[in-house]
Amino acid sequence: MNIYVGNLSFKTEEEELKKVFGAYGDVESVKIITDKFSGRSKGFGFVEMPDSEQALKSIEELNNSEMSGRNIVVNQAREKNDDRRSFNRPRY
Repeated sequence: MNIYVGNLSFKTEEEELKKVFGAYGDVESVKIITDKFSGRSKGFGFVEMPDSEQALKSIEELNNSEMSGRNIVVNQAREKNDDRRSFNRPRY
C-alpha cells in the first residue's frame, strides 16, 4: 500500500521515515519529494508498505502524530489526478 505523509519538517530524512513506519511492519520504499531546482524538501513524501494490514495500522496510529515538532498527516495515497488541468482555459 502506498501511504502519503504530509506536513513533514523540511529537515526530515527518508531514513527517519523508514524507522518510524518500520515500527508497524515491513517498509518497501520511502521517498521524500524535493524541488527539482533547489533539492529542498517539499514537506511531503510517500511510504510503500507491502502488507495492507500493517499499512492501515500505521496510518491509524501515525496520522496527526508529532514528528520533528510537527503534526504529520498520514493517509492512503491516491493516484495523481490531472483533472485539475483539464478545465477549459484560453490558449495563447
